[in-house]
Amino acid sequence: MSKQTVLYERRGAVALVTLNRPDTLNAINRTMLRELASVCDAVEADEAVRALVLTGAGKAFSSGFDLKEQAEAPPQGADQWRPVLRRDFDAIMRFWHLTKPTVAAVRGHALAGGCELALACDLMVAAEDAVFGEPELKFGAGIVVMLLPWLTGPKQAKELLLTGNDRIGAARAHAIGLVNQVVAAGEEVDAALALARRMAAMDPGLVRQTKAAINRSYEIMGMVEALDMALEADISIESAGTDDKRRFLEITRTQGLRAALAWRDSRFKPG
Repeated sequence: MSKQTVLYERRGAVALVTLNRPDTLNAINRTMLRELASVCDAVEADEAVRALVLTGAGKAFSSGFDLKEQAEAPPQGADQWRPVLRRDFDAIMRFWHLTKPTVAAVRGHALAGGCELALACDLMVAAEDAVFGEPELKFGAGIVVMLLPWLTGPKQAKELLLTGNDRIGAARAHAIGLVNQVVAAGEEVDAALALARRMAAMDPGLVRQTKAAINRSYEIMGMVEALDMALEADISIESAGTDDKRRFLEITRTQGLRAALAWRDSRFKPG
């Protein structure tokens, strides 16, 4: 399976999928979204594949959606933003809805859309050096897939999202229920594969029906409607635009992403 931004490998009954843009910390661009959708289609159709492990090449899982790509041609108005954000949303939630179990193996940064992608997987193994966060509000953007409140308590979710905390270590992520296991750096993929193989050894029909039943419990509680409402809020935020977001993208275009991130973070230093 030849891809530009995603590596695909069969490990027995487990598919190992690797985000492969290490020079950008695996920032999620349009090509990666298409290729992830293609990989999910292939996994869904292949009866020999019973589980999927998702990880990132290099020193990070994913830094989130590619802001440099967005800065070059930012959408304008709701009519342009809606299909863009719906595409992003659907690509991430595909891992939640996949009929086969999914495991994220996270090392280094998993931020913004990258954090959401890891959260959308059924299980997560984090290396000790993993760092999670949703910093979107810090630069005037919204949350595309607001899964966090469904996976931890409202106090934790509000703190992390409303402060834009992007330095959540693996130990805290485990303590608040976002991560299943924390392992030494470099062992996260093997640990995730071990979990995936254990699930792959089960009767696939039982696994499929049990995952569907668990997901249905969340649907009954209103998760689908809540996520759709949160997506509509994000569409509204991005369509209207904010001074912070416009300034962030301007600096990204003229000085580069590193300078834009420095500007963003300088505004939140104590004193």
